[in-house]
Amino acid sequence: MTQNAPSFYEYIGGEDTIRRLVDRFYELMDTLPEAYGIRKLHPADLSGSNQKLFMYLSGWLGGPPLYESAYGHPRLRARHLPFPIGESERDQWLMCMRMAMDEVMPEQVDSDEFFKALVGLADHMRNKAG
Repeated sequence: MTQNAPSFYEYIGGEDTIRRLVDRFYELMDTLPEAYGIRKLHPADLSGSNQKLFMYLSGWLGGPPLYESAYGHPRLRARHLPFPIGESERDQWLMCMRMAMDEVMPEQVDSDEFFKALVGLADHMRNKAG
């Protein structure tokens, strides 16, 4: 990427797209029976989780580092260690994210690389067998 090339954050439409992506992700996780395993690891009120994912993705995708400004280094793996995350939970999370991406990402955006990066990130959160 050249210095003048937009960040992925800008490429996908910035704050508005990330907000819609995260909102749709949590709607899916909250309503799909297939996502029950990952949903039960979250609090009843998803608004805090929603906001933190929005803030994290903003910086991770090259936009404003909202999460780091508010909470410091993400330390994602350490923050997720208290929750039993295995292949099933990872796959449920990724299913919801893929569905949200398919619905929300602008047509011109090739989100395959973004999704591959999310697969790696989600896989890194695993802390139990199965």
